[in-house]
Formats: sequence, C-alpha cells, structure tokens
Amino acid sequence: MGTDIAATKGHAVLRPQDSSTRERKRLDGLWAFSLDPEAEGRTARWWAGRLPHASEMAVPASYNDIAADAAVRDHLGEVWYQRTVRVPRGWAGQRVVLHFESATHRATVWVDDTEVMSHEGGYTPFEADITGLVSAGEEIRVTACVDNTLSFQTIPPGVVEDTPAGPRQRYWHDFFNYAGLHRSIWLSATPHAHTDDVTVVTGLDGLTGTVDYTATTVGADGLGVRAVLRDADGHEVASGSGASGRLTVADVHRWAPGDGYLYDLEVQLVEHDGGGDGDGGGTVVDSYHQSVGIRTVEVRGTQFLINSEPFHFTGFGKHEDIPVIGKGHDDGYLVHDFALMEWIGANSFRTSHYPYSEDVLDYADRHGIVVIDETAAVGLNMGLGGGIFGSQGYQTYSPDTVNDETRAVHAQAIRELVARDKNHPCVVVWSIANEPESDTEGAEDYFRPLFDVAREADPTRPVGFVNVMLAPHGKCRVSQFADVLMLNRYYGWYVNTGDLAAAETAWLDELQGWATEGKPIIVTEYGADTLPGLHSLTPQPWSEEYQVAYLDMNHRVFDRVDAVVGEHVWNFADFATTSGIMRVDGNKKGVFTRDRKPKAAAFALRRRWRKDS
Repeated sequence: MGTDIAATKGHAVLRPQDSSTRERKRLDGLWAFSLDPEAEGRTARWWAGRLPHASEMAVPASYNDIAADAAVRDHLGEVWYQRTVRVPRGWAGQRVVLHFESATHRATVWVDDTEVMSHEGGYTPFEADITGLVSAGEEIRVTACVDNTLSFQTIPPGVVEDTPAGPRQRYWHDFFNYAGLHRSIWLSATPHAHTDDVTVVTGLDGLTGTVDYTATTVGADGLGVRAVLRDADGHEVASGSGASGRLTVADVHRWAPGDGYLYDLEVQLVEHDGGGDGDGGGTVVDSYHQSVGIRTVEVRGTQFLINSEPFHFTGFGKHEDIPVIGKGHDDGYLVHDFALMEWIGANSFRTSHYPYSEDVLDYADRHGIVVIDETAAVGLNMGLGGGIFGSQGYQTYSPDTVNDETRAVHAQAIRELVARDKNHPCVVVWSIANEPESDTEGAEDYFRPLFDVAREADPTRPVGFVNVMLAPHGKCRVSQFADVLMLNRYYGWYVNTGDLAAAETAWLDELQGWATEGKPIIVTEYGADTLPGLHSLTPQPWSEEYQVAYLDMNHRVFDRVDAVVGEHVWNFADFATTSGIMRVDGNKKGVFTRDRKPKAAAFALRRRWRKDS
C-alpha cells in the first residue's frame, strides 16, 4: 500500500450567520420525500419536477424510524428530498449560498434543473454559490438525492452483499446506519466581497492572552481587513489590521473546563474612506463573527495539560441517537443531555464515532465541556466481525478492501473535520479512527500518513486514535504515532465475563504495560450491557448491580496507574444498533436509557465524579 496522499486542503465551510452584513434563512421543516428502490431517479431526472410518489419527511431527522414502514427503515440506496423556498426580496445584489450541514452518507443537490454540488461523507458541511441561479423575491426548487450505501472505499466502510432476498448492506460499526438530512439546511446571503475562512490559535503568557488570527477573503481586492476582539460584555479589548496578526489581551479570562468564557472576534472587510491602511474607520463591506476561547493544550510526559494545569477526563462516549428521529439534531435533547452530564459530574465526552452537529460543539464551548473530536472512521476492522457482527471473512487492508482509495477518502474526512472544528476551544484532541485493526503491517502503512495529514491540518492539538482490545500493549503498531493513548477495554464484559476478580488482574497488568510508553492514557470505553430494572442479589451480568460493580472494578484499576488521565464510560445512553443476537433492542451499555432515565450506575458515577455529592 502506497504512502502518498494528495495534499488537498480541507476547504473550510463557514457556517452561515446573521451579522451586520450577512443574513440566513433556515430551510428546516417538512420536505417532500421519495424512496428510490429501483435507482431510477437520476435516469428519470426526478430533480426536474415534483418528486413522484412523495410523502412528507421531517428535516432534520433520520428518515428510517419516522415512517411506520420496514421498507423505509431498511432502505438501501438513494432517497430524494425536495422543497421550494423563496429567496428573500432584500437579497438583491448579494451573493446567495445553499448550505447543508450534513447529508448521510453522500448527496447530490440541484437548484431547479441545475446540479450545484455533490459531497462524500455523512457528517461535515458542504455548500454551493447559487447566485447566478436565483432572483431575489422569487422561488427556487431545491432537490437533494441522499445515498446511505457503504463500501470499502467509504468512511465508515461497509459492503453490499447479494442475498436470496436481494442486496443487503453489511457494516462493522456497532450502531444503526441511520441516514438522511440530520442537520439544518440554510439559504444565506453574503456580500460578494467576503471573508471565506478564519483561523484562530490562542496562547497564554502569564495573565496575558494571545489570539493569532488568519483570515482568507474572496473578491476583496482594494479592501482592508480589520480584526476586533470583544469580551463577553461587548467591550473591545484588542484590535488589529491585516489579513493575519496577533491580538493581545491583558488580564485575560481564560477558557477552562467548567468555565466556557468566550470572546468575540469580528473580522471586517473595510472599504477605506480616503485610502487609509485599515487601522481607522471606513465602510464595513463584510462582517463575520468568530467566538474565541483563549486556552492552551499540551501533552507533557504522561500529563494532559489545559492551561498548563493537569486535566483528568471524566465523562462518556456518546452517540447522536434519539428515539424516532435517530441521528437528527434536536435542541431539546442537546440541552437535556448536557444537563445530565453536569448532574453526573462529567467534564468531557468523545464524539463517537463521527463529527457531531456544530450546535453540540458551540454548546460545549459556552459551557466549558471538553471534547475529543472523532472522524467517522469506525469499522476498519474485520477481526471484530466474528463476535458482535457475525462471521464475515474479509481482510481489512488489501487492494480489494480498505486500500489507497479508502485512505484518500479518510484523509479528506480528517481535513474536513479539522477545517470545520479548528476554532472550537472545547476540542482538545483529534481522534482519527475508532478501533481499527492496528496490529498488522497493513495497519501501520495505512495510518502513518494519516497522522501526518492531521498534524499538517492542525499542528496545535494532540492527535490519537482509539485502540481496540485485539491490539493489546506490545502488539499495536499504530500507537507509536499517537500523542495520547486512547484505549477501549471490556475486561469483565467481553472477556472475563462475570469474573470481575480475574478481570481486574488482567486489566491492571495490561494498563501497567501501556503506562511504560510514557504517554497520557485516556480509557475511552469501558462498560457493561445493563437491562434497566434487572436486579440480582450477587452481581450478575446484565443486572444494574453488575454494571455498578463493573465500573467500581475499572476505577480501582485506573486509580493505581498514574498515566491514566481520563475515563469515558461507554455509553452515555442506550442506542440503536443493527439487529443481531448480541443486541436486544440495541446496545444497553448506557448509564442512562435511550429516553434518558438513569440506571443505578448513574448515581455511582455521580458519587465518584462530583465531590459535592
């Protein structure tokens, strides 16, 4: 397997916003919706008129569970969404952009009869300049064809197998393959001369904070760039001119875990009155606002430091998973989930196993919650197939399975994640994969250049991946590239089931081995399936008592190894999976049920994580 990856940059797609020069219109709601089981929509040019046989579908939402129809839930292939929207009459003379926050797993979009964009990857945004296709005050027809098919050249991977009943999608990630338009869609207006990207890198020097900013612009010849930094009360604390520069903030209020203090950086394009250099006044042609949390992140030996202070991660692996709407974003659940994390004493979570909605990261920024941000590279491991997902018999890395083309898609997913989330202070680690095969030469060759891609995209944050139990200490060939060690381990569940004494001995032995690597260790998954309301006098697997005893055993192990700097229980809440004998109505490792009722383990974790409880 080759090692070269084309150095394509992850193009930043700034989220639409309202500012003094910008406006946006949310296109969420009910869209016309049609399955395309015979894959005829493209040939029949469904985008050129009203969708045939259309029902109504909520956006944002996964489509799978909304209709009371197995054909919708289990559909494989393309589906079509369509709606009309009127371009605001006040947008005459503006640049008009159509912006999708995500489409799982790929999409092609038309405006009226014109194809305007396609995108691969189910969890990052994409957009098109449609100025030449629209008129202010007039209606347009927006059609999106969304495809949930996975192959060995997608992230995450899968394969379509022929069965007597027809094609069947097989995939190796342990959560349901929800699909659709999961996040908001926007129509937005900007000036033709506009800011196209903003990057901020923050630092601390005693009581002084620094904000290094870089702005890229389009159509801005003859215009100046001015940067204005304001505190949370709106008072200007620093300013500068030029497309890049350093702003300094005396007596800085740091962003810190539990203290999500944010400054506001306004990037202005300025038409100078009298030909000034941008330091003074002038007409503001474009204004874009970027929130800024001033903080530092560093790995030093086995310590993980935020603002030069040791940080210990407490929290969860989570999922975007809600009854009925699947992976659709919901603000009510957003607020409730963060409230539950605060109640239990969680200071962090991992976006397992894909980039979450930008609303989630914005909320974490404002509330001082620390995030490990993960790509959708989950399931790159055929060795897991025999246990959870049934026998499959594929080789992970080969010219016919996970190959150079896969790695190029994976590299682009890393670039797009970093481009989208680089300015979030809550994000402190990039996780480029979850539980890949990592104990083979093929794994080493596959991942070495991907770590280079991540570090080139962002040299300021640690990079890691999540190691699977099949690649224990001494056998993993990918952990050498990581700044932090992230381990998923299920001693006492998948191995040593029901024998917590043996599990404790084996787990401590392996963890002490990893500690010799001299890197911080975050235990990113440990958990036990638990049926709420099932009790046993002596702790037995699946009972609430066993889940508590299992967690207690893990915590005794962690507390004996100084290199352990984090503990993320798998999982925050029960979630939906593909069907199988290992999963009864989904994965039950949640500390909360799928509808967010606490199990006994929630109270046990609250006692450990909250010193005031």
